[in-house]
Amino acid sequence: MSNISTQPPGKTSRESPSKERPDSSPPAESAVPESAPVIVGVGASAGGLEAIEQFLAPVPADCALAFVVVQHLPPGRSTLLPELLQKITPLTVREAEDRMPVRSGEVYVIPPGKDLSVLHSRLQLLDPPAERGVRLPIDFFLRSLATDEDNVSIGVILSGTGSDGTLGMRAIRDHGGLTLAQSPEEAQFPGMPRSVIDAGVVDVVLPVAAMFERIIDFLQRRQQGDAALWHPRDAEPEPGLEKIIVLLRARTGHDFSHYKTNTLCRRIERRMGLHQLENLSGYIQFLRGNPQELDLLFQELLIGVTNFFRDPGSWEALEQQVLIPMIQGGAPEGRTLRAWVVGCSTGEEAYSLAIAFREALDKTSPAGEVTLQIFASDLNEHAIDQARKGIFPANIAADVAEPLLSKYFQQEAGGYRVNRTIREAVVFATQNVIMDPPFTKLDLLTCRNVLIYLDIELQNQLLRLFHYSLLPGGVLFLGNAEGTGRLGDLFLPVDKGAHLFRRGEGRPSFTDTPFKGLSPPEDAQETAVYPISTSPDNNLQTQAERLILDVFAPPAVLINADGDILYIFGRIVEFLEPAAGKANWNIHVMARGALAQELDVAIPEASSQGTCVTRLVFQDSDQGQGRAIRLTLHPIQAPQDLAGMLMISFLALPPELYQDQAHWPVHEESRRVRELEQALHQTREELRATREFMQTSQEELRSANEELQSTNEELTTSKEEMQSLNEELQTVNAELQAKLEELTEANSDMNNLFNSTDIATVFLSSELTIRRFTSPARQIFKLLPGDVGRPLSDIVTDLDYPDLLDNAREVLNTLMFSLEEISTHDGRWYQVKIMPYRTLDDVISGVVITFSDITKAKVLESRLRALTPGSDNTGEAGKHDE
Repeated sequence: MSNISTQPPGKTSRESPSKERPDSSPPAESAVPESAPVIVGVGASAGGLEAIEQFLAPVPADCALAFVVVQHLPPGRSTLLPELLQKITPLTVREAEDRMPVRSGEVYVIPPGKDLSVLHSRLQLLDPPAERGVRLPIDFFLRSLATDEDNVSIGVILSGTGSDGTLGMRAIRDHGGLTLAQSPEEAQFPGMPRSVIDAGVVDVVLPVAAMFERIIDFLQRRQQGDAALWHPRDAEPEPGLEKIIVLLRARTGHDFSHYKTNTLCRRIERRMGLHQLENLSGYIQFLRGNPQELDLLFQELLIGVTNFFRDPGSWEALEQQVLIPMIQGGAPEGRTLRAWVVGCSTGEEAYSLAIAFREALDKTSPAGEVTLQIFASDLNEHAIDQARKGIFPANIAADVAEPLLSKYFQQEAGGYRVNRTIREAVVFATQNVIMDPPFTKLDLLTCRNVLIYLDIELQNQLLRLFHYSLLPGGVLFLGNAEGTGRLGDLFLPVDKGAHLFRRGEGRPSFTDTPFKGLSPPEDAQETAVYPISTSPDNNLQTQAERLILDVFAPPAVLINADGDILYIFGRIVEFLEPAAGKANWNIHVMARGALAQELDVAIPEASSQGTCVTRLVFQDSDQGQGRAIRLTLHPIQAPQDLAGMLMISFLALPPELYQDQAHWPVHEESRRVRELEQALHQTREELRATREFMQTSQEELRSANEELQSTNEELTTSKEEMQSLNEELQTVNAELQAKLEELTEANSDMNNLFNSTDIATVFLSSELTIRRFTSPARQIFKLLPGDVGRPLSDIVTDLDYPDLLDNAREVLNTLMFSLEEISTHDGRWYQVKIMPYRTLDDVISGVVITFSDITKAKVLESRLRALTPGSDNTGEAGKHDE
């Protein structure tokens, strides 16, 4: 044991640069040792002396650790604890003093009536607040220890009563330190160990005598883990880490591949150390053989760091700069303000927001009713179940001011329960914020200290999700270590110090869809307009000219599918000419005579067949001499930029190429020819009109298509909103289901209580109608199950008590209970007690009448009087006096 304890790991394993000591040291008389020791915080209360002695007994004199013992010591009394501990340990035991440096091999005991904290390995004594009713010195010290020592902080909870130490142990565990608790079976007073175990913040539960050895083992493995070869700090994750992520995904359905690698490594390291496993491959084998360890690792990775009003300055800014202006601005008629708390853990953050809103409401006193509906979600089902109960340990008094504690909480055995008004303002749901549809149309969204555990890619995805969820002008509330990063255009700072941001007008790109449920299909790509490059290789003019030079020597035009001319090569005026009026570069408008007629037929043919089409056109010139034109229509399929277009070339053939004059039309104009020309002209005009009508129809269809696309986008948006609404309905349904289960359980308990008691009880409403009754009440009243809701005056009774209803009304008016001894017609006696019926909101809504059978007592009383001389007259007189 001694060779282990003489050289325990130092604090070189801390990851935060802020923990490094400055080169310059303070004055020698108050200097902290060059190698500051690891501090072990020990909390104990009633019956803790024996446990502390057992804990320190195995510690050798050359131990390089330091121990701080915190007990519940009443103020104004001296303590003998240092002297008692000095007798059983070779370590130096001191009573802590203000600004005392912590040195290795020493034990420090808290003075009575003080709060103790640590800052840069130096103890700080503080006077506890006078107004605080319950002192929690163990929580106070352990939380400061977690902040100061980070992932090498160690907390130990020994025998004691109450729940002090639970919040402190949670802080140590969340920082990656080690938490140990004494076995409740061994503890003289198991209250404190049981509290931290039930809260799920203890790494190891074991006998006190074995704790020191486990601490040394933890520190040595921590030091080895920081130098482990499997740490993927600057490279891609090692296969071992990827295997663990795969196992977690198969077990829980959640993907941790986008968690920060350091976070994964630290949490896996902790679990390996607790199981005393030497390497990652051994831990993977352990995971495969123990699925329960996967569940524990999953809980470890969820990191539920939370408490009421964390960072009070930020909450004050939220109230002054967001909540009060939001209330003063008022909500639109018929709409409730909406908020979403992401990563709510056990509910402290959500309830803090509800309390802050109520406080802001009291300060503003708006004319109209303003309400806030809070949706709180978390991945941890166990944490959500705890949050729904709304029950917290007594040590929340360290975070919640006394006025708020008495105003918004009800004290119960061992803790506090949030009031009904606060509980009903929050709806809790188990949700994977990365995969599940979000809550939308939000006025406020809080996501505090969730993003810090995720990589940059996932952080940006969630920030786009938050922008999508918030209404214009909505506010985003982040943690102190979080910001909007490169997406600052989506959020505008309201208060950088408090990390409050208002939703900006920026728009995320289409590919950055807010969540997977709304993502496009995997094969869908973002629609983009690719501009034609101006480089010589890709320029439209260059490609067209190269194609013309390679295939077409004559004058030519490049047209699209609608016949619009995109490019002209060579002198084309011999074949095409612009029409009078507004400029129109459509080839069907610019062509004349037989050429136009031939183009009307050849263009659709070439486009539909996808092959080159050649036509010979005989056309009369204005001077009366005919000519032949060879049309060549070439559909283009490559390059991609020109695909779907047509290249049309025009070649005028000289007459000498045609020796056979039969091919030429007759020049003599006969009446028949003129008639045919007129008919042909009329047909061409009709064809032209038909073409114009078709073009108009195409434009209308194009416009209708655009409207359909717009409608489709609106339907897509509606679908997204419906998905979000469905998520809200599922959340509300889960909340109602949980309340229904609680109500069913309460009804079962009530029915069992009623059935197990022999006291007849009748519950009446304010109108003295029957609300509920127990089975023994049927021996007094002729009651049936269907009598619920009927006036009690309608029910036949054996009681000789005509003033029963009058007394019940008097109790309703005076709120003072009534107690009478009443007989029945068959000789039984009952003590009748009438009390007001109070709801949980302290509202009187009826009376409760109990009937206690005192027949035996009356019989005995009568016999006693009969045996006593002169008792008859005295008894009768006493009866009349009563």
